[in-house]
Amino acid sequence: MSPKPDPVAETSIPAGGRNDTRTWFITGASSGLGRALAETVLTRGDRAVLAARGMEGLRELASGFPAQALAVAMDVTDRAQRAAAVDQALAHFGGIDVLVNNAGIDFLGAIEEQREEDYRAQFEVNFFGPVEMIRLVLPGMRARGTGTIVNMSSMDGLCSLPANGYYSASKFALEGLTEALWQELQPIGLRALLVEPGSFRTGIEQRTKFSGEPIAAYAATSGAFRDLMDALAPDMFPGDPARAADAIHEVVASQPSRHWVVLGSDAQRRIQAKVALLQAELDAGEKMALSTDYPGSTKAVL
Repeated sequence: MSPKPDPVAETSIPAGGRNDTRTWFITGASSGLGRALAETVLTRGDRAVLAARGMEGLRELASGFPAQALAVAMDVTDRAQRAAAVDQALAHFGGIDVLVNNAGIDFLGAIEEQREEDYRAQFEVNFFGPVEMIRLVLPGMRARGTGTIVNMSSMDGLCSLPANGYYSASKFALEGLTEALWQELQPIGLRALLVEPGSFRTGIEQRTKFSGEPIAAYAATSGAFRDLMDALAPDMFPGDPARAADAIHEVVASQPSRHWVVLGSDAQRRIQAKVALLQAELDAGEKMALSTDYPGSTKAVL
């Protein structure tokens, strides 16, 4: 078993601390939207467990909030590290009120081009990691009768694009899981929601890599994506991470009925276009859909 990561913060807050604060557990907290959310949560007086594979950025952030922040080194794909991090959070803060499954990776390339180890890694980080984190925190949330699961999806979790199929598939899977999850949790007083960000200025364009060797037949799709990535500049990303963090905090704190939280003008446009396309397909195919029931059958129970 991997050793438990050392916490940065030393001051513990006992279980049942101030009633007006929450304890957040944020994966992938060292950069991007995870980092922005961590800063927002801590600045507003909440507590936060900051989890990421690398500790460099976490130590600096946690040191500014010694009574509120606990930084842990955790690879979301490592069973022992996941369990150790949750154990540390519970021992340090007494409970987890909000789990944010933010850690994610992306490889680009056509379905045929990408390497197996890369597309499997995307599912391990983007889907199976969140699944296991959810299963670790839910017993405590159920026992306390309160808790929120925030799963960070993407506009690509509702609208797939060529050369991004495996990433989208991992987020589509997270969407389906979360939709079932909130139906399971709402009757027992817990909640789950999805966040679908668009393109935010998080430096993701520098971290995203292509997988596999280019195949000439996909020059117009995967090849075009390669050319586009080479030309990307930060100002081509409209989203502001700090404003996204404010929005997520607001939804968790004061908008309990939300299930899908779309962030960014590009995400709004793409998802609206997908909904319109789906509605058009439903309308065009309604007669065919209804014609495939047994004659005289009753309406389905679900």
